[in-house]
Amino acid sequence: MPKIIDHDAHSQDLARRAAAYFSQHGYGGTSMRKIAQHLGLSKSALYHYFPTKEALFLACTRQVMPGGDALPQDVTGSETDRLQALKEMMGQDFAAEMALIFDYLRGKSQAEIAQDEAMQLALSAYRGAVAAIVGETRSEQVLAQIMGELMLAYLSGGKAIDRT
Repeated sequence: MPKIIDHDAHSQDLARRAAAYFSQHGYGGTSMRKIAQHLGLSKSALYHYFPTKEALFLACTRQVMPGGDALPQDVTGSETDRLQALKEMMGQDFAAEMALIFDYLRGKSQAEIAQDEAMQLALSAYRGAVAAIVGETRSEQVLAQIMGELMLAYLSGGKAIDRT
């Protein structure tokens, strides 16, 4: 009897596992052949699920980006407390994530980035997480502040001032 495979679940698992590979090796440092080898698949089997490297990257982005419920349910308290918890969560893999994003975006114009589904998905997830805490009106400003503080902390070796 043929093996029954849940293709959606299998492709999600592949994307989750490939996300770790992208994070470790960067976008430019990977190829579908290398990723397939890492996943224990043939290149053609990987192409069966993801027709391009960019399609795989998008699937990875879908797997790793938090939804509107980015904060654990037990995070309560003031707006400041919830923003601090969100910033800590975003800061956990910030350096690796930003390195991967900049590698992925290398050579793309602002217009191409604005149309890139993976980047818009990530930006939407970040905006949604912040808006859930501060509301839509202030979300863009607060997200810019958080991203700026995380970048400053990274570039200064963790010596940035916390003003959330």
